[in-house]
This record gives sequence, structure tokens and C-alpha cells, in this order.
Amino acid sequence: MALSQPVDSEVSSPRRPRVRNPYSRLPNWLYPAFVVVALSLFGIFAIWVVFFQHEGYYAPYLSPFYSPLIKVGPIPPGVWVAWAPLVFRLTCYYYRKAYFRSFFGHPRSCAVPERAGRRYRGETVFPWVFNNFHRFAFYATVVQVVFLWFDAIIAFDFGGRFGIGLGSVLMLANVVLLSGYTFGCHAFRHLAGGDLDCFSCSLAARARHKLWRGVTVLNIRHDRWAWASLLTVAGTDIYIRLLLAGVLHDPRWVL
Repeated sequence: MALSQPVDSEVSSPRRPRVRNPYSRLPNWLYPAFVVVALSLFGIFAIWVVFFQHEGYYAPYLSPFYSPLIKVGPIPPGVWVAWAPLVFRLTCYYYRKAYFRSFFGHPRSCAVPERAGRRYRGETVFPWVFNNFHRFAFYATVVQVVFLWFDAIIAFDFGGRFGIGLGSVLMLANVVLLSGYTFGCHAFRHLAGGDLDCFSCSLAARARHKLWRGVTVLNIRHDRWAWASLLTVAGTDIYIRLLLAGVLHDPRWVL
């Protein structure tokens, strides 16, 4: 008479092995935690600046949150311009991946199955369908970047005399990083080289291919440009506010 033996639960239903990131030795939870903390802190800071602050100019420095400077009655100046970079970053392909995975854990990764009862539907449902407006946010952000370059040039003008201050360097670094982030955008890369079947069939196509390759150089490190520019936007604004409050003195060299 054969007796049935109890089956080891671990044998009958083996655990799925933990997936390790082959590109990093850091714990898997560290990057999502960093994204949640960094974006939450920046979001709180941006809300405070845009909706509760009215001053962001310390001659000749203008906060990037207020560029171009528009003053209409009691409405904070940041309200008129901050929406463009906000929408641009919210709909950015890199940031979408970062905050979808970090805040929502959905989708967790390309090769990791969804949890039971969950189905990823991409940008086809409300409110994520608005992410499809990313290209239009890019157009608006390009206009603001032009103003920021103007502000960076003005930051070297001290009463009609050329000079260099710490604020000048910060504003220049900020607009360089913002330009790298903006013009390395996936939407601009598509505009440069998309919808072409042949890159060598005409002079215009060859020119677009060169532009596409240049954008690709920036696009490869799009995440680095994204975080670095986010840091300089906040850093530049904080520096100007510390000058306004009299906490810091701007070191300058003026001809």
C-alpha cells in the first residue's frame, strides 16, 4: 500500500528569484526612493515659489521661475511662466518612467510582470492621456529657454559694465544645463529625424540626419541633464532669494 508523502511547499511553488540590476550594485529600492524624495521636495519648493512669492529679482539676476518677468496685479509672476517647464517635465519621457515606477510601482519594469489584477494601459486613460501633449510643451519651453539665455547674458552686465558674479556663473550654468535637457528631448529628436525613410536622399535629409545625430548625443544622457538642470533651477532661485534676504553677499569682479 503506497503512502502519499507531503509535498514541500517550496518545491511545489518555488519562489521567484530576486531580480538584481545588472548595471548597478546599489539596492533596487534606492533609486525609486531617491526619485520620490527629490521630486517631492522640488514640487513643494516650486509650489511655494510660484504661488506664494512675488519677488525673484536681485539686479542683475532673475530667478528662472520668473523668466520672462510678467507682473499683473497681485498675481505672483511665477504663475504666468512656470506652467511651461512644469508640463514639459511632467510629460517628459524620462520623468514619466521615473515617477510611474517610483511613485506608483506601475509598471515596475519592462521585464517584470504586473501584480495580479493590474494592467498597464500606458497613456490611453485619464489623466495620463495628457502626456501626449509633450511636444507642445516642448515648443513652449524652447521659448522660455531663449528668455533664460537673455537673462544669463544680462547677468554679466553690472550697471553698463561687464562683470562676473557668482550669480552670473550660476545663471549661465543653469541655462546651459536646461538647454542640454530641452534639446536632448525625445520629441525634438523625433522632429529632427523622424518621418524620414532615407537620410542620404537629399540635402535636406542629410542636414536633418546631422541634427538628429547631434540631438542623440544629448539624448543618450537625458536623465543626467534632467536631474542636473532641476538642481540648478532650484539652486539659482535659492541663491537669489538669499541675496534678497541679505543672508549672502554676491562676490563680483567688475571691469
